[in-house]
Amino acid sequence: MEFGAVFQTNPPASRFVQLAQLAEVHGFSHVWSFDSHVLWQEPYVILSAALAATRRVTVGPFVTNPATRDWSVTASTFATLNEMYGNRTICGIGRGDSAVRVSGGQPTTLKELRQAVHVIRELGSSRAVEVGGVTLRLPWSHGSELPVWVAAYGPLALKLTGEVADGFILQLADPEITKWMIERVRTAASDAGRDPMSIKICVAGPAYVGDDLDHQREQSRWFGGMVGNHVADIVAKYGKGSAIPEDLASYIESRSGYDYNSHGKAENDHVDFVPDAIVDRFCVLGTADDHIEKLTRLRELGVDQFAAYVMHDDKEETLRQYGERIIPALRETAKARS
Repeated sequence: MEFGAVFQTNPPASRFVQLAQLAEVHGFSHVWSFDSHVLWQEPYVILSAALAATRRVTVGPFVTNPATRDWSVTASTFATLNEMYGNRTICGIGRGDSAVRVSGGQPTTLKELRQAVHVIRELGSSRAVEVGGVTLRLPWSHGSELPVWVAAYGPLALKLTGEVADGFILQLADPEITKWMIERVRTAASDAGRDPMSIKICVAGPAYVGDDLDHQREQSRWFGGMVGNHVADIVAKYGKGSAIPEDLASYIESRSGYDYNSHGKAENDHVDFVPDAIVDRFCVLGTADDHIEKLTRLRELGVDQFAAYVMHDDKEETLRQYGERIIPALRETAKARS
């Protein structure tokens, strides 16, 4: 199992770069950033600085979208970073959430997402692609490699992921729901004639190591509100039923709304509808041993990467605990099983 660290691009930008360096020192393979250019600072500028300050980590947005950025500009950005720093970028992408909703927009269609995945990956990988009847390529780009991982929850988005994505991003760390989602992605891949095991599985959730579980929950409750936005969209489209697991759909019944100006903030004041049980299921909290136990369960389900949202009031200690105890423990058990 690989480990990613997800940080927000809050000012000062130097803080993100410092955390990226710490993540690399502590054994994380990926550093991810939010991509909401109104709510936070421009991620690609900061990711470039993070690449310059590190040597091994792969960086990318968690996640971008096809609406707020021209697809060819996105691809060119990645290809440029790869030329500057080696192939150390990855593109996480979804239909669009905070980046579009904060300015009154709406997520893109799945058709647009499918097209964007293809265009961004081909151009970002130094290949030609047809866009609107015109063949485009980046003539200066040679040898760039850009995997594209798709974030999804709903049944049609999961199907799309299995059909076209290099990886699947699931933004919740509940083993039971993760199993349900992985099965649908891999079934879609198999039905499309792809090797279902070729799709990387990335599960993400807030990670906080410590002994004060109540405090950890309060620092992480925002995540249940964020996930609730996506679940609410699915329930509005399909109704409660077989489209998604019942225990994923039911907790949003008391949800009254969402203010994107508090998106991703520990002090979010309108996520009281998220119960402790959901926080515990969606996040990875507790002691280092608790983290090891839950991550082992996720790895056994086929999860290739755990991307930890490190966005609370004790970032350095959590990164340290991962570097000194949790990541080595997962690696040791993997060696013992091989």
